[in-house]
Amino acid sequence: MIKIKFPDNSIREYSTGITGLEIAKSISHSLAKEVYSVTVNGEVYDLTRPIEHDASIKFNKWEDEEGQHAFWHSSAHLMAEALEELYPGVKFGIGPAIENGFYYDIDPGGRSISESDLPAIEKKMKELAQQKNPYTRKNVSKNEALEYYSQKGDHYKLELLQDLDEGTITLYTHGSFTDLCRGPHVPHTGYIKAFKLLNVAGAYWRGDEKNKQLTRIYGVSFPKQSMLEEHLHMLEQAKERDHRKIGKELELFTFSQMVGSGLTLWLPKGARLRESLEDFLKKVQRDYGYEQVITPHIGQKELYVLSGHYEKYGESSFRPISTPAEGEEFLLKPMNCPHHCEIYKFKPHSYKDLPVRMAEFGTVYRYEQSGELHGLTRVRGFTQDDAHIFCRPDQLKEEFIKVIDIIFTIFRALDFKDFLVQISLRDKNDGDKYIGSDENWEKAEKAILEATREKGLDARIVYGEAAFYGPKLDFMVKDALGRKWQLGTIQVDYNLPERFDLEYTGADNQKHRPVMIHRAPFGSMERFVAILIEHTAGKFPLWLAPEQFVILPISEKVNKYAEKVFNFLKNDDLRGLLDLRSEKIGKKIRDNELKRIPYLLVVGEKEADNNTVSVRKQGEGDKGSMNLEEFANFARMEIEKAISIVNNPVAIKERRKET
Repeated sequence: MIKIKFPDNSIREYSTGITGLEIAKSISHSLAKEVYSVTVNGEVYDLTRPIEHDASIKFNKWEDEEGQHAFWHSSAHLMAEALEELYPGVKFGIGPAIENGFYYDIDPGGRSISESDLPAIEKKMKELAQQKNPYTRKNVSKNEALEYYSQKGDHYKLELLQDLDEGTITLYTHGSFTDLCRGPHVPHTGYIKAFKLLNVAGAYWRGDEKNKQLTRIYGVSFPKQSMLEEHLHMLEQAKERDHRKIGKELELFTFSQMVGSGLTLWLPKGARLRESLEDFLKKVQRDYGYEQVITPHIGQKELYVLSGHYEKYGESSFRPISTPAEGEEFLLKPMNCPHHCEIYKFKPHSYKDLPVRMAEFGTVYRYEQSGELHGLTRVRGFTQDDAHIFCRPDQLKEEFIKVIDIIFTIFRALDFKDFLVQISLRDKNDGDKYIGSDENWEKAEKAILEATREKGLDARIVYGEAAFYGPKLDFMVKDALGRKWQLGTIQVDYNLPERFDLEYTGADNQKHRPVMIHRAPFGSMERFVAILIEHTAGKFPLWLAPEQFVILPISEKVNKYAEKVFNFLKNDDLRGLLDLRSEKIGKKIRDNELKRIPYLLVVGEKEADNNTVSVRKQGEGDKGSMNLEEFANFARMEIEKAISIVNNPVAIKERRKET
């Protein structure tokens, strides 16, 4: 018999070799229908995999990431089986579950697979799913696996096998299809009741442009047809909210091949939007004791060798810039932190000086592969709302908590209400990914765990996702369509202060090493603006809107009054437009609503006589008539209410209590 411990700490005894599915059925048949995998002592198992020892278990349902992962991974295998039947001789790369569905990279062997072929593949998948073939797991030796794929002639799987260790290799079989895979999977193909293949793209094998380009087929699947239909509706909405489409319509940003792929050109309206975000965060940071710094866009190569960024980011950086001086090389900076370390070293510090908090909207550069570039979300030059705190070890937890407060302030101002928190720790089985001693890592990880507990955050712990210099706390925000985006990040770093030999003089008159906190609440301005556009569908809150109002004169007779209104509001620090086109008022209203301007102010002879404006609000229609001072006050109150947390010390104090 073995003892099984459940999340509520209750313990039951079962026979050795019992499966997760059998345990679920012993509790209730309804539970067994709702689970897709089981976590056993921290490792995710197939529901049909035997449990041989005492264990703590957790059932993973659809709402759990582990449950969705097993379902979508199984769907990728189902699609692969259909492809093998339809295209004999097809070769397979990798077919993982991703955040919203799955894909498989395939080599169709000289044939072409396009989106017009997807319905036939879906039809074959449906036929195979109805057979309810079980996903069977088999442990094999490396030689067995090599022999199998040699006979099959699949050199992609043979290449993957070279990186695997003996004793870690498993094959999964369902129906006529066998794949090299770690799992987990759902019990049988019948679980997959609703699916849709979405699109076909190209992908270089192993992400290397020097390798062959494979065909990548994306899909998504759900346990119920209604869930699939809801998701497809969301995808249609997402197309309408695509930041690239809206960014072009609203004239926020553009790209130029002459300037270079992935290098954003901010247009005047986009620059105003970005400037409003920067001003907002600068106000927050001033309240928390940050000082602004500015650093160059380049640095000597040795700077990034010392920091470790050249070793860890060298392959994704732009090539070194050689100067006329012999042996002198510079890099476009991949990160701001090495520069900030050098600023800290500018003068000696006492323990009384700490913490030192420096902030910068610093632009950094990464050479993303051309196939990975995507609007503002994946670019080659991006500006981070970066800051670094140098503090004493006894100040670390308090400073970390203050950064959490800043992130909550931003979420509140931008109405991000639904978010997840993730603690990203190192992979203890792969130390080569990181720099620094185990002792420093343990101290950093302990500080993050204590701070999140103290704040009462329900944080998920993920191993292997830490930065190369330290663990981090990441905030994943759900937008209006329910999609998850990583925004705020906070990282604890004992290692860069050591590499840069940073010091302060303690109360004991001895030299000590400060601790460094890296933080970026927005992440990057480019990516954040992309998320904000899609979250709001381009209908920004008044305080952020590049154009907050537009004056719409009914006829040329009142153009002079319209100009008077425009200048009055402009002098009151409101941003707007004056539409003097010789068009009917209905067309002016429609055209400017498409520009998503928050307030449309219609003026005619009546308004000119009474010194008023007729107010229409985006999405809400007519708001009645107001005099100029009344509307200016009305708009200011809306702006101040949205960002009162920044300007109102009492509100700040209350927000800290609340969070």
